Amino acid sequence: MKLANYYQGSETRAGLVIDSKIYPIEDREGKSFFPTVDRILSTESIDFVRSKQSEVSSGLGVSVDSVKLAPPVLSPEKIYCAAVNYVSHGKEQNQSPPTEPYFFTKFRNALTGAGDSVLLPKISKKVDWEVELAVIIGKRGKNISKERAIDYVAGYTIANDISFRDLQMPDKQNYLGMNWIRGKGLDTALPLGPWLLTKDELPDPYSSEISLSVNGTERQKSKIGDMIFKIDSLIEYVSSDITLVPGDVISTGTPLGVAAFSGAPFLKAGDVLEAKIEGIGVLRNYVKAE
Repeated sequence: MKLANYYQGSETRAGLVIDSKIYPIEDREGKSFFPTVDRILSTESIDFVRSKQSEVSSGLGVSVDSVKLAPPVLSPEKIYCAAVNYVSHGKEQNQSPPTEPYFFTKFRNALTGAGDSVLLPKISKKVDWEVELAVIIGKRGKNISKERAIDYVAGYTIANDISFRDLQMPDKQNYLGMNWIRGKGLDTALPLGPWLLTKDELPDPYSSEISLSVNGTERQKSKIGDMIFKIDSLIEYVSSDITLVPGDVISTGTPLGVAAFSGAPFLKAGDVLEAKIEGIGVLRNYVKAE
């Protein structure tokens, strides 16, 4: 089941994507529509929506291409991003595999949806890409064991961890190390989408291919199984001291092929980014000067 946020005039609405159409979803009372996928998650209504699929799809749907999609979650309380979590990405920067997960965070200002622009800020000349599988949390929990971790997953989407390498890793390092906030957290630095695919539709994400192209030239390609710490370990680690809530995002790391370590040119205005994960779809974004 594919759930998406899309714009209906100036408002957002949650939609069910079936084939090439998107259908609005009535809430439990049947008096209005779910305004966002966030609301579906926070009210634990995924099973309710699933039970209504045939009824929803018999209604009046519109072409997905005719609507503007928003990120599949609009107001996550927390956004975690795993650093150096693919064997190949560690090798391309000559780093040994970490002994435990290492996370940095982004904020809601970084979110942008499928078809939206990635802004090139005036303060950075080295803007990079990182395709990632993002996990969307569907149930509140803390101290979640690996064995129970997938029970807390609502589904998956595609993330592109846009990075500003000259801000993240300035020539003159300060004593506090890398600047994660400025190097990762600027506006539009986390394209997310195009929709949330529920976990039952992707029972084995590790067999899926993950890739990214710039202007049609493939820059990254791997299997998700190249992850060092798998989804259950990441959830166990994060939830050991922080409560996860519905809508939280855990982006799980990127494989080799980023510009900073491959020698590929950094992004410029007019570039087209296509991040793909087999079984989920394509997240396409356009690069634009700020």
